Amino acid sequence: MDARSSEAADAPLSHADIRVIVIGVMVAMFLSALDQTIIATALPTIGAGFGDLENLSWVVTAYLLTGTAITPLVGKLADIHGPRPVLLVAIGTFLIGSVLCATAQSMPWLIVARAVQGLGGGGLIALAQTIIGLLIAPRERGRYQGYFAIVFITSSISGPILGGFFAEHLHWSLIFWINVPLGLVAALMSDRALRRLPAHHHPHRLDILGALLMCAGTVALLMALSWGGTHFPWLSLPVFGLLAAAVLLWIGFAFRVATASEPLVPLAVLSNQVVRTGVPSAAFAMGTLVGLSIQMPLYLEGVMGLTASESGVALIPLMAGVVVGATGAGRVMGHFTHYKRLPIVGLLASIVALGVLALWPLGLPIYAVGAAMGVAGMGLGTVLPVSTVAIQNAVPLPQMGTATGVVNLFRSLGAAVLTAGFGALVIGLSGIESSALLERLLEGRAQVAPLAGAFRWVFVAAACSLLVSLIAMIAMEERPLRSGHAPAPLPE
Repeated sequence: MDARSSEAADAPLSHADIRVIVIGVMVAMFLSALDQTIIATALPTIGAGFGDLENLSWVVTAYLLTGTAITPLVGKLADIHGPRPVLLVAIGTFLIGSVLCATAQSMPWLIVARAVQGLGGGGLIALAQTIIGLLIAPRERGRYQGYFAIVFITSSISGPILGGFFAEHLHWSLIFWINVPLGLVAALMSDRALRRLPAHHHPHRLDILGALLMCAGTVALLMALSWGGTHFPWLSLPVFGLLAAAVLLWIGFAFRVATASEPLVPLAVLSNQVVRTGVPSAAFAMGTLVGLSIQMPLYLEGVMGLTASESGVALIPLMAGVVVGATGAGRVMGHFTHYKRLPIVGLLASIVALGVLALWPLGLPIYAVGAAMGVAGMGLGTVLPVSTVAIQNAVPLPQMGTATGVVNLFRSLGAAVLTAGFGALVIGLSGIESSALLERLLEGRAQVAPLAGAFRWVFVAAACSLLVSLIAMIAMEERPLRSGHAPAPLPE
Protein backbone atom coordinates (compact mmCIF):
# COMPACT_ATOMS: atom_id res chain seq x y z
CA MET A 1 0.00 0.00 0.00
CA ASP A 2 1.47 3.41 -0.97
CA ALA A 3 1.49 6.46 1.29
CA ARG A 4 -1.56 8.00 -0.36
CA SER A 5 -3.60 4.82 0.06
CA SER A 6 -2.46 4.52 3.66
CA GLU A 7 -3.53 8.08 4.39
CA ALA A 8 -6.91 7.45 2.76
CA ALA A 9 -7.42 4.35 4.82
CA ASP A 10 -6.50 6.14 8.05
CA ALA A 11 -8.55 9.28 7.35
CA PRO A 12 -11.76 9.53 9.33
CA LEU A 13 -14.88 8.67 7.39
CA SER A 14 -17.45 11.35 6.69
CA HIS A 15 -21.13 10.96 7.55
CA ALA A 16 -21.81 10.27 3.86
CA ASP A 17 -19.20 7.48 3.77
CA ILE A 18 -20.57 5.93 6.96
CA ARG A 19 -24.10 6.09 5.56
CA VAL A 20 -23.06 4.19 2.43
CA ILE A 21 -21.42 1.47 4.52
CA VAL A 22 -24.38 1.26 6.90
CA ILE A 23 -26.87 0.91 4.03
CA GLY A 24 -24.80 -1.86 2.43
CA VAL A 25 -24.59 -3.72 5.72
CA MET A 26 -28.30 -3.23 6.36
CA VAL A 27 -29.17 -5.02 3.13
CA ALA A 28 -27.30 -8.08 4.39
CA MET A 29 -28.93 -7.67 7.81
CA PHE A 30 -32.37 -7.56 6.15
CA LEU A 31 -31.69 -10.95 4.58
CA SER A 32 -31.28 -12.57 8.00
CA ALA A 33 -34.02 -10.53 9.69
CA LEU A 34 -36.58 -11.43 7.02
CA ASP A 35 -35.77 -15.13 7.29
CA GLN A 36 -36.53 -15.08 11.03
CA THR A 37 -40.00 -13.59 10.54
CA ILE A 38 -41.16 -15.05 7.23
CA ILE A 39 -40.97 -18.68 8.34
CA ALA A 40 -43.03 -18.33 11.54
CA THR A 41 -46.50 -18.20 9.96
CA ALA A 42 -45.65 -20.96 7.46
CA LEU A 43 -44.55 -23.52 10.08
CA PRO A 44 -48.01 -25.05 10.73
CA THR A 45 -48.50 -25.49 6.96
CA ILE A 46 -45.04 -27.05 6.59
CA GLY A 47 -45.78 -29.44 9.46
CA ALA A 48 -49.12 -30.40 7.91
CA GLY A 49 -47.51 -30.90 4.51
CA PHE A 50 -44.91 -33.31 5.85
CA GLY A 51 -47.31 -34.84 8.42
CA ASP A 52 -44.83 -34.14 11.22
CA LEU A 53 -45.53 -31.62 13.99
CA GLU A 54 -43.38 -33.25 16.69
CA ASN A 55 -40.16 -32.34 14.89
CA LEU A 56 -41.40 -29.00 13.58
CA SER A 57 -39.52 -27.01 16.23
CA TRP A 58 -36.27 -28.44 14.81
CA VAL A 59 -36.85 -26.40 11.64
CA VAL A 60 -36.18 -23.39 13.85
CA THR A 61 -33.76 -24.85 16.40
CA ALA A 62 -31.48 -26.37 13.73
CA TYR A 63 -31.03 -22.89 12.27
CA LEU A 64 -30.49 -21.37 15.71
CA LEU A 65 -28.11 -24.13 16.76
CA THR A 66 -25.66 -23.78 13.87
CA GLY A 67 -26.04 -20.01 14.00
CA THR A 68 -25.18 -20.14 17.69
CA ALA A 69 -22.06 -22.23 17.12
CA ILE A 70 -20.77 -20.11 14.23
CA THR A 71 -21.46 -16.66 15.71
CA PRO A 72 -18.39 -16.32 17.98
CA LEU A 73 -16.17 -17.86 15.30
CA VAL A 74 -17.50 -15.33 12.79
CA GLY A 75 -16.74 -12.51 15.20
CA LYS A 76 -13.14 -13.65 15.58
CA LEU A 77 -12.75 -14.18 11.82
CA ALA A 78 -13.94 -10.60 11.33
CA ASP A 79 -11.33 -9.43 13.84
CA ILE A 80 -8.63 -11.40 11.99
CA HIS A 81 -9.47 -10.82 8.31
CA GLY A 82 -11.83 -7.86 8.39
CA PRO A 83 -15.62 -8.11 8.05
CA ARG A 84 -15.98 -7.86 4.25
CA PRO A 85 -14.75 -11.32 3.14
CA VAL A 86 -16.40 -12.98 6.15
CA LEU A 87 -19.74 -11.32 5.35
CA LEU A 88 -19.60 -12.41 1.70
CA VAL A 89 -18.89 -16.03 2.69
CA ALA A 90 -21.79 -15.89 5.17
CA ILE A 91 -24.17 -14.64 2.47
CA GLY A 92 -23.03 -17.38 0.07
CA THR A 93 -23.53 -20.11 2.68
CA PHE A 94 -26.95 -18.69 3.53
CA LEU A 95 -28.00 -18.85 -0.13
CA ILE A 96 -26.84 -22.46 -0.50
CA GLY A 97 -28.87 -23.40 2.57
CA SER A 98 -31.90 -21.52 1.22
CA VAL A 99 -31.86 -23.50 -2.03
CA LEU A 100 -31.57 -26.76 -0.09
CA CYS A 101 -34.54 -25.71 2.08
CA ALA A 102 -36.67 -24.80 -0.94
CA THR A 103 -36.07 -28.19 -2.55
CA ALA A 104 -36.65 -30.24 0.64
CA GLN A 105 -38.69 -33.41 0.15
CA SER A 106 -39.00 -34.43 3.80
CA MET A 107 -38.80 -33.00 7.30
CA PRO A 108 -35.28 -34.41 8.00
CA TRP A 109 -34.06 -32.90 4.72
CA LEU A 110 -35.53 -29.52 5.65
CA ILE A 111 -34.00 -29.64 9.14
CA VAL A 112 -30.52 -30.40 7.78
CA ALA A 113 -30.91 -27.68 5.14
CA ARG A 114 -31.93 -25.19 7.81
CA ALA A 115 -28.76 -26.11 9.72
CA VAL A 116 -26.70 -25.22 6.63
CA GLN A 117 -28.66 -22.00 6.24
CA GLY A 118 -27.99 -21.15 9.88
CA LEU A 119 -24.22 -21.35 9.30
CA GLY A 120 -24.57 -18.35 7.00
CA GLY A 121 -27.47 -16.52 8.58
CA GLY A 122 -26.07 -16.77 12.09
CA GLY A 123 -23.17 -14.52 11.20
CA LEU A 124 -25.03 -11.82 9.27
CA ILE A 125 -26.52 -9.87 12.16
CA ALA A 126 -23.42 -10.36 14.32
CA LEU A 127 -21.21 -9.01 11.54
CA ALA A 128 -23.53 -6.07 10.97
CA GLN A 129 -23.41 -5.19 14.67
CA THR A 130 -19.61 -5.53 14.69
CA ILE A 131 -19.26 -3.22 11.69
CA ILE A 132 -21.53 -0.60 13.26
CA GLY A 133 -19.55 -0.92 16.50
CA LEU A 134 -16.31 -0.26 14.61
CA LEU A 135 -17.70 2.71 12.71
CA ILE A 136 -19.83 4.61 15.20
CA ALA A 137 -19.14 5.61 18.80
CA PRO A 138 -21.78 4.44 21.30
CA ARG A 139 -23.03 7.94 22.10
CA GLU A 140 -23.55 8.80 18.41
CA ARG A 141 -25.06 5.46 17.43
CA GLY A 142 -28.63 6.69 17.83
CA ARG A 143 -28.06 8.99 14.84
CA TYR A 144 -28.07 5.92 12.63
CA GLN A 145 -30.95 4.06 14.29
CA GLY A 146 -33.27 5.08 11.47
CA TYR A 147 -31.46 2.66 9.16
CA PHE A 148 -31.94 -0.17 11.65
CA ALA A 149 -35.59 0.81 11.99
CA ILE A 150 -36.15 0.54 8.24
CA VAL A 151 -34.68 -2.97 8.18
CA PHE A 152 -36.62 -4.34 11.13
CA ILE A 153 -39.91 -2.59 10.40
CA THR A 154 -39.83 -3.88 6.81
CA SER A 155 -38.87 -7.43 7.78
CA SER A 156 -41.16 -7.58 10.82
CA ILE A 157 -44.24 -6.47 8.90
CA SER A 158 -43.59 -8.02 5.49
CA GLY A 159 -42.18 -11.32 6.82
CA PRO A 160 -45.26 -12.73 8.59
CA ILE A 161 -47.59 -11.52 5.82
CA LEU A 162 -45.45 -12.98 3.02
CA GLY A 163 -44.92 -16.23 4.90
CA GLY A 164 -48.64 -16.69 5.53
CA PHE A 165 -49.57 -15.72 1.96
CA PHE A 166 -47.01 -18.04 0.37
CA ALA A 167 -48.02 -20.94 2.62
CA GLU A 168 -51.77 -20.53 2.12
CA HIS A 169 -52.07 -19.43 -1.52
CA LEU A 170 -48.84 -20.49 -3.28
CA HIS A 171 -46.24 -22.82 -1.75
CA TRP A 172 -44.12 -22.61 1.39
CA SER A 173 -40.89 -23.16 -0.56
CA LEU A 174 -41.17 -19.59 -1.85
CA ILE A 175 -40.16 -18.31 1.59
CA PHE A 176 -36.71 -19.76 0.81
CA TRP A 177 -36.56 -19.07 -2.93
CA ILE A 178 -37.08 -15.36 -2.25
CA ASN A 179 -33.71 -15.32 -0.48
CA VAL A 180 -31.81 -15.94 -3.72
CA PRO A 181 -32.36 -12.58 -5.46
CA LEU A 182 -32.21 -10.75 -2.13
CA GLY A 183 -28.93 -12.47 -1.28
CA LEU A 184 -27.33 -11.58 -4.59
CA VAL A 185 -28.28 -7.92 -4.11
CA ALA A 186 -26.99 -8.03 -0.52
CA ALA A 187 -23.65 -9.50 -1.63
CA LEU A 188 -23.17 -6.90 -4.36
CA MET A 189 -24.05 -3.90 -2.18
CA SER A 190 -22.12 -5.14 0.85
CA ASP A 191 -18.99 -5.86 -1.19
CA ARG A 192 -18.96 -2.36 -2.66
CA ALA A 193 -19.80 -0.60 0.60
CA LEU A 194 -17.34 -2.44 2.83
CA ARG A 195 -14.38 -1.63 0.60
CA ARG A 196 -14.58 1.82 2.23
CA LEU A 197 -14.32 0.36 5.75
CA PRO A 198 -10.96 1.08 7.42
CA ALA A 199 -8.95 -2.03 8.26
CA HIS A 200 -9.16 -3.26 11.88
CA HIS A 201 -7.31 -6.58 11.85
CA HIS A 202 -6.34 -8.25 15.12
CA PRO A 203 -4.70 -11.69 15.51
CA HIS A 204 -6.87 -14.41 17.10
CA ARG A 205 -7.00 -18.19 17.32
CA LEU A 206 -10.18 -20.12 16.55
CA ASP A 207 -11.37 -22.46 19.30
CA ILE A 208 -12.94 -25.20 17.18
CA LEU A 209 -12.99 -27.70 20.08
CA GLY A 210 -14.86 -25.23 22.27
CA ALA A 211 -17.42 -24.68 19.53
CA LEU A 212 -17.92 -28.43 19.12
CA LEU A 213 -18.39 -28.98 22.87
CA MET A 214 -20.88 -26.13 23.11
CA CYS A 215 -22.77 -27.31 20.03
CA ALA A 216 -22.90 -30.94 21.20
CA GLY A 217 -24.09 -29.93 24.66
CA THR A 218 -26.82 -27.78 23.14
CA VAL A 219 -27.93 -30.58 20.79
CA ALA A 220 -28.25 -33.00 23.71
CA LEU A 221 -30.32 -30.49 25.69
CA LEU A 222 -32.59 -29.69 22.73
CA MET A 223 -33.12 -33.38 21.98
CA ALA A 224 -34.15 -33.97 25.60
CA LEU A 225 -36.61 -31.06 25.44
CA SER A 226 -38.01 -32.17 22.08
CA TRP A 227 -38.30 -35.91 22.80
CA GLY A 228 -39.42 -35.70 26.43
CA GLY A 229 -43.14 -36.31 26.67
CA THR A 230 -43.43 -37.22 22.98
CA HIS A 231 -41.04 -39.98 21.90
CA PHE A 232 -40.13 -40.93 25.48
CA PRO A 233 -41.61 -40.25 28.96
CA TRP A 234 -39.94 -37.39 30.82
CA LEU A 235 -38.67 -39.79 33.51
CA SER A 236 -37.30 -42.33 31.02
CA LEU A 237 -33.67 -43.41 30.68
CA PRO A 238 -33.14 -41.84 27.20
CA VAL A 239 -34.25 -38.40 28.42
CA PHE A 240 -32.13 -38.65 31.57
CA GLY A 241 -29.21 -39.83 29.45
CA LEU A 242 -29.51 -36.84 27.13
CA LEU A 243 -29.72 -34.42 30.05
CA ALA A 244 -26.68 -36.05 31.68
CA ALA A 245 -24.76 -35.83 28.41
CA ALA A 246 -25.70 -32.15 28.11
CA VAL A 247 -24.41 -31.45 31.62
CA LEU A 248 -21.12 -33.28 31.01
CA LEU A 249 -20.55 -31.55 27.65
CA TRP A 250 -21.22 -28.13 29.16
CA ILE A 251 -18.82 -28.94 32.01
CA GLY A 252 -16.26 -29.83 29.35
CA PHE A 253 -17.00 -26.54 27.60
CA ALA A 254 -16.50 -24.62 30.87
CA PHE A 255 -13.17 -26.44 31.42
CA ARG A 256 -12.13 -25.53 27.87
CA VAL A 257 -13.00 -21.88 28.49
CA ALA A 258 -10.92 -21.92 31.67
CA THR A 259 -7.84 -23.63 30.20
CA ALA A 260 -7.57 -22.78 26.47
CA SER A 261 -5.07 -20.12 25.44
CA GLU A 262 -7.82 -18.31 23.51
CA PRO A 263 -11.19 -19.96 24.21
CA LEU A 264 -14.40 -19.57 22.23
CA VAL A 265 -15.79 -17.33 25.00
CA PRO A 266 -12.75 -15.41 26.34
CA LEU A 267 -12.40 -15.03 30.09
CA ALA A 268 -11.15 -11.49 29.51
CA VAL A 269 -14.56 -10.65 28.07
CA LEU A 270 -16.61 -12.69 30.57
CA SER A 271 -14.83 -11.05 33.51
CA ASN A 272 -16.32 -7.71 32.48
CA GLN A 273 -19.27 -6.93 34.79
CA VAL A 274 -21.31 -5.38 31.98
CA VAL A 275 -20.84 -8.49 29.83
CA ARG A 276 -21.67 -10.89 32.69
CA THR A 277 -25.01 -9.18 33.32
CA GLY A 278 -25.88 -7.75 29.90
CA VAL A 279 -25.49 -11.08 28.11
CA PRO A 280 -28.09 -13.03 30.18
CA SER A 281 -30.50 -10.10 29.95
CA ALA A 282 -30.20 -10.10 26.16
CA ALA A 283 -30.28 -13.91 25.95
CA PHE A 284 -33.54 -14.34 27.85
CA ALA A 285 -35.18 -11.43 26.03
CA MET A 286 -34.18 -12.72 22.59
CA GLY A 287 -35.08 -16.29 23.53
CA THR A 288 -38.54 -15.18 24.61
CA LEU A 289 -39.02 -13.19 21.40
CA VAL A 290 -38.00 -16.01 19.07
CA GLY A 291 -39.89 -18.65 21.08
CA LEU A 292 -43.09 -16.59 21.01
CA SER A 293 -42.75 -15.67 17.34
CA ILE A 294 -42.50 -19.37 16.46
CA GLN A 295 -45.31 -20.59 18.75
CA MET A 296 -47.78 -17.72 18.31
CA PRO A 297 -48.86 -18.76 14.77
CA LEU A 298 -49.82 -22.15 16.24
CA TYR A 299 -51.80 -20.33 18.94
CA LEU A 300 -53.43 -17.97 16.44
CA GLU A 301 -54.38 -20.76 14.05
CA GLY A 302 -55.11 -23.55 16.53
CA VAL A 303 -56.79 -21.55 19.33
CA MET A 304 -58.00 -18.33 17.71
CA GLY A 305 -59.09 -20.08 14.50
CA LEU A 306 -57.22 -17.85 12.04
CA THR A 307 -55.89 -18.88 8.65
CA ALA A 308 -52.18 -18.79 7.82
CA SER A 309 -52.55 -15.41 6.09
CA GLU A 310 -54.62 -13.99 8.95
CA SER A 311 -52.12 -15.20 11.53
CA GLY A 312 -49.38 -13.41 9.59
CA VAL A 313 -51.29 -10.14 9.96
CA ALA A 314 -52.10 -10.88 13.62
CA LEU A 315 -48.41 -11.46 14.36
CA ILE A 316 -47.50 -7.94 13.24
CA PRO A 317 -48.15 -6.28 16.65
CA LEU A 318 -45.53 -8.51 18.32
CA MET A 319 -42.87 -7.91 15.68
CA ALA A 320 -43.68 -4.24 15.14
CA GLY A 321 -43.67 -3.72 18.92
CA VAL A 322 -40.13 -5.10 19.07
CA VAL A 323 -39.05 -2.68 16.34
CA VAL A 324 -40.64 0.32 18.07
CA GLY A 325 -39.14 -0.63 21.44
CA ALA A 326 -35.68 -1.33 20.04
CA THR A 327 -35.59 1.77 17.85
CA GLY A 328 -36.87 4.06 20.59
CA ALA A 329 -34.42 2.73 23.17
CA GLY A 330 -31.52 2.94 20.73
CA ARG A 331 -32.26 6.54 19.83
CA VAL A 332 -32.65 7.88 23.36
CA MET A 333 -30.07 5.90 25.33
CA GLY A 334 -27.23 8.17 24.22
CA HIS A 335 -29.01 11.18 25.74
CA PHE A 336 -29.47 9.77 29.24
CA THR A 337 -27.03 8.85 31.97
CA HIS A 338 -29.41 6.22 33.37
CA TYR A 339 -30.17 4.51 30.07
CA LYS A 340 -31.24 1.27 31.80
CA ARG A 341 -34.52 2.75 32.98
CA LEU A 342 -36.30 2.30 29.65
CA PRO A 343 -35.65 -1.47 29.35
CA ILE A 344 -36.51 -1.95 33.03
CA VAL A 345 -39.91 -0.29 32.54
CA GLY A 346 -40.34 -2.10 29.22
CA LEU A 347 -39.70 -5.53 30.72
CA LEU A 348 -42.16 -4.86 33.54
CA ALA A 349 -44.83 -3.95 30.95
CA SER A 350 -44.03 -7.10 28.94
CA ILE A 351 -44.40 -9.32 32.00
CA VAL A 352 -47.81 -7.79 32.76
CA ALA A 353 -48.95 -8.26 29.13
CA LEU A 354 -47.91 -11.92 29.12
CA GLY A 355 -49.67 -12.35 32.46
CA VAL A 356 -52.91 -11.15 30.85
CA LEU A 357 -52.53 -13.74 28.06
CA ALA A 358 -51.79 -16.44 30.64
CA LEU A 359 -54.95 -15.61 32.62
CA TRP A 360 -57.22 -15.62 29.55
CA PRO A 361 -55.64 -17.76 26.82
CA LEU A 362 -59.03 -18.57 25.27
CA GLY A 363 -61.54 -15.85 26.11
CA LEU A 364 -59.85 -12.72 24.77
CA PRO A 365 -60.92 -11.15 21.44
CA ILE A 366 -58.27 -11.00 18.75
CA TYR A 367 -57.71 -7.24 19.14
CA ALA A 368 -56.94 -7.71 22.85
CA VAL A 369 -54.48 -10.51 22.03
CA GLY A 370 -52.86 -8.23 19.46
CA ALA A 371 -52.60 -5.38 21.98
CA ALA A 372 -51.02 -7.64 24.58
CA MET A 373 -48.51 -8.98 22.04
CA GLY A 374 -47.70 -5.43 20.96
CA VAL A 375 -46.97 -4.33 24.53
CA ALA A 376 -44.90 -7.47 25.18
CA GLY A 377 -42.90 -6.95 21.99
CA MET A 378 -42.30 -3.28 22.66
CA GLY A 379 -41.07 -3.97 26.17
CA LEU A 380 -38.63 -6.75 25.35
CA GLY A 381 -37.45 -4.86 22.28
CA THR A 382 -35.97 -2.18 24.53
CA VAL A 383 -33.50 -4.70 25.95
CA LEU A 384 -31.77 -5.58 22.68
CA PRO A 385 -30.04 -2.29 21.71
CA VAL A 386 -29.31 -1.24 25.29
CA SER A 387 -27.57 -4.51 26.15
CA THR A 388 -25.61 -4.65 22.89
CA VAL A 389 -24.42 -1.03 22.97
CA ALA A 390 -23.59 -1.21 26.69
CA ILE A 391 -21.45 -4.31 26.13
CA GLN A 392 -19.68 -2.88 23.08
CA ASN A 393 -19.06 0.31 25.07
CA ALA A 394 -17.44 -1.67 27.90
CA VAL A 395 -14.80 -3.59 25.88
CA PRO A 396 -11.63 -2.46 24.07
CA LEU A 397 -11.78 -2.01 20.29
CA PRO A 398 -9.68 -5.16 19.52
CA GLN A 399 -12.33 -7.22 21.39
CA MET A 400 -15.31 -5.61 19.60
CA GLY A 401 -15.96 -8.51 17.23
CA THR A 402 -15.34 -11.11 19.94
CA ALA A 403 -17.61 -9.39 22.47
CA THR A 404 -20.37 -8.92 19.88
CA GLY A 405 -19.98 -12.59 19.00
CA VAL A 406 -20.40 -13.55 22.67
CA VAL A 407 -23.61 -11.49 22.88
CA ASN A 408 -25.03 -13.15 19.79
CA LEU A 409 -23.81 -16.58 20.90
CA PHE A 410 -25.90 -16.48 24.05
CA ARG A 411 -28.81 -14.71 22.37
CA SER A 412 -28.95 -17.52 19.82
CA LEU A 413 -28.49 -20.13 22.52
CA GLY A 414 -31.35 -18.63 24.52
CA ALA A 415 -33.52 -18.59 21.41
CA ALA A 416 -32.77 -22.24 20.63
CA VAL A 417 -33.41 -23.50 24.16
CA LEU A 418 -36.55 -21.44 24.81
CA THR A 419 -38.01 -22.27 21.40
CA ALA A 420 -37.57 -25.96 22.10
CA GLY A 421 -38.88 -25.50 25.64
CA PHE A 422 -42.01 -23.65 24.52
CA GLY A 423 -42.61 -26.34 21.90
CA ALA A 424 -42.25 -29.06 24.53
CA LEU A 425 -44.85 -27.29 26.68
CA VAL A 426 -47.33 -27.12 23.78
CA ILE A 427 -47.00 -30.78 22.80
CA GLY A 428 -46.60 -32.14 26.33
CA LEU A 429 -49.35 -30.17 28.10
CA SER A 430 -51.98 -30.11 25.37
CA GLY A 431 -52.43 -33.88 25.67
CA ILE A 432 -53.01 -34.02 21.92
CA GLU A 433 -51.12 -36.34 19.59
CA SER A 434 -49.19 -34.70 16.77
CA SER A 435 -51.50 -35.99 14.03
CA ALA A 436 -54.62 -34.93 15.91
CA LEU A 437 -53.20 -31.46 16.46
CA LEU A 438 -52.48 -31.13 12.75
CA GLU A 439 -56.07 -32.10 11.97
CA ARG A 440 -57.38 -29.47 14.37
CA LEU A 441 -55.23 -26.83 12.76
CA LEU A 442 -56.88 -27.63 9.46
CA GLU A 443 -60.39 -27.76 10.97
CA GLY A 444 -60.25 -24.43 12.86
CA ARG A 445 -61.46 -23.99 16.43
CA ALA A 446 -62.62 -27.57 17.06
CA GLN A 447 -61.89 -28.58 20.69
CA VAL A 448 -59.16 -26.05 21.33
CA ALA A 449 -59.38 -25.99 25.15
CA PRO A 450 -56.43 -28.42 25.68
CA LEU A 451 -54.24 -26.38 23.34
CA ALA A 452 -55.28 -23.14 25.04
CA GLY A 453 -54.42 -24.68 28.40
CA ALA A 454 -50.95 -25.55 27.13
CA PHE A 455 -50.42 -22.01 25.87
CA ARG A 456 -51.36 -20.66 29.29
CA TRP A 457 -48.12 -22.20 30.58
CA VAL A 458 -46.18 -21.02 27.52
CA PHE A 459 -47.13 -17.45 28.45
CA VAL A 460 -46.22 -18.10 32.08
CA ALA A 461 -42.83 -19.48 31.01
CA ALA A 462 -42.27 -16.45 28.76
CA ALA A 463 -43.08 -14.09 31.63
CA CYS A 464 -40.64 -15.94 33.92
CA SER A 465 -37.95 -15.71 31.23
CA LEU A 466 -38.42 -11.95 31.03
CA LEU A 467 -38.26 -11.76 34.81
CA VAL A 468 -34.74 -13.23 34.64
CA SER A 469 -33.89 -10.70 31.93
CA LEU A 470 -35.20 -7.92 34.17
CA ILE A 471 -33.09 -9.02 37.16
CA ALA A 472 -29.95 -9.14 35.00
CA MET A 473 -30.68 -5.72 33.51
CA ILE A 474 -31.11 -4.21 36.97
CA ALA A 475 -27.75 -5.70 38.00
CA MET A 476 -25.91 -4.41 34.89
CA GLU A 477 -23.53 -1.53 35.59
CA GLU A 478 -24.28 1.75 33.80
CA ARG A 479 -20.98 2.98 32.41
CA PRO A 480 -20.86 6.37 30.63
CA LEU A 481 -21.17 5.90 26.88
CA ARG A 482 -18.05 6.84 24.97
CA SER A 483 -18.37 9.69 22.46
CA GLY A 484 -15.33 8.48 20.52
CA HIS A 485 -13.36 5.31 19.91
CA ALA A 486 -10.88 5.69 22.72
CA PRO A 487 -10.12 2.17 23.91
CA ALA A 488 -12.15 0.95 26.84
CA PRO A 489 -9.98 -0.37 29.66
CA LEU A 490 -9.40 -4.09 29.82
CA PRO A 491 -11.15 -5.81 32.76
CA GLU A 492 -9.10 -6.20 35.90
